[in-house]
Amino acid sequence: MPVLEDKVAAKPRLVEPHGGTITDRVLQGAAARKLQEKITGSPKITLSERTVCDVACIGIGAFSPLTGFMRQNDYRSCMESMRLANGLIWPIPIVLPVNAAERDSIKIGSLASLVGPDDKLLGAIEIEEIYQAEHDREAQLVYRTTDRKHPGVAAVLDSPDTYVAGEISLVAMPRLEFPSYSLTPSETRARFHDLGWSRVVGFQTRNPVHRAHEYLQKVALETVDGLLLHPLVGTTKDDDLPAAVRMRCYEALLEKYYPSERALLAVYQAAMRYAGPREAVLHAIARKNYGCSHFIVGRDHAGVGSYYGSFDAQAIFNDIEDELGITILRFENAFWCNACEGMATAKTCPHSSDAHVVLSGTKVRELLRSGKRPPLEISRPEIADILIQALAETPAAKT
Repeated sequence: MPVLEDKVAAKPRLVEPHGGTITDRVLQGAAARKLQEKITGSPKITLSERTVCDVACIGIGAFSPLTGFMRQNDYRSCMESMRLANGLIWPIPIVLPVNAAERDSIKIGSLASLVGPDDKLLGAIEIEEIYQAEHDREAQLVYRTTDRKHPGVAAVLDSPDTYVAGEISLVAMPRLEFPSYSLTPSETRARFHDLGWSRVVGFQTRNPVHRAHEYLQKVALETVDGLLLHPLVGTTKDDDLPAAVRMRCYEALLEKYYPSERALLAVYQAAMRYAGPREAVLHAIARKNYGCSHFIVGRDHAGVGSYYGSFDAQAIFNDIEDELGITILRFENAFWCNACEGMATAKTCPHSSDAHVVLSGTKVRELLRSGKRPPLEISRPEIADILIQALAETPAAKT
């Protein structure tokens, strides 16, 4: 008698999270109430806006396998070798600075409350270690410069010089500006499973998506099951475009130009560090935790100014991609070519730059501020209209 084939479809197998498991440090119900009672009257540590973003990412598992803020051995190993003390790849220190007054009120082995800049209670840390920051060394090794004009370096050098290490537990999440898009790694993985996706490409952005971005995403989407459009909505530079404006752009783009069953929009609550190559690695690790098997790295990923080479963020993966366990899609700068009559890159277009439609960011902003749409080859009209309105309301913002 012939063996009947199993008609049950195999469940899609997603990439393993970094370190093997998704962490979850957000307490619910009775456990949250018990911790709140336990830390009543405890010393308080006030978090900066950037550290609030780190707390959120640790809490929901975006920074898995981290369960709290780094001890000194992990901090130093991360700076020196881009690895935790146990050898796991980790590119940027995730640390908790405390000021002098708070330093004097806490002690190793005790609990301290974690509160946001608005004094709202977020959770607690079990203090395992208190140690001296090495700001200049951290800046040079992680950001490749100690120049205060670099926004990430300025944030490091201006922070208190004492770090506190320990596991955290949250009783409340920081205020969510986009609750319907604030999916945890466990939730995006569940969505991917429901959609039948196992090969998922992640796209990091802190800017509105223009036609070149769209081209890169759709080229990638040809080879995978789905796209996670994952804009960063945590702390950014003051002159970056507000997250609310960017989200309206993404919504408009996905509504008209992407198949709804093959693209998912969710937010990444991390702070932007502008650390170039090392931050590209952190972005890849986080998207791996969210369930992405592939990650797009384009020109000057996570860069700022001229601190990094155009393709340094791609080159940093050359020796670690296999170990990291996520496929890096390296793309050249994309443009519209009138001779090709379509989007292209230097890898696919044989024509001279005379045939290319390329506008500087400055020129695009000038057009938008004057109420004029950039050429269709540069920006979708729906996106241009949103930006025209936004720039009229916030003239200092940059696209």
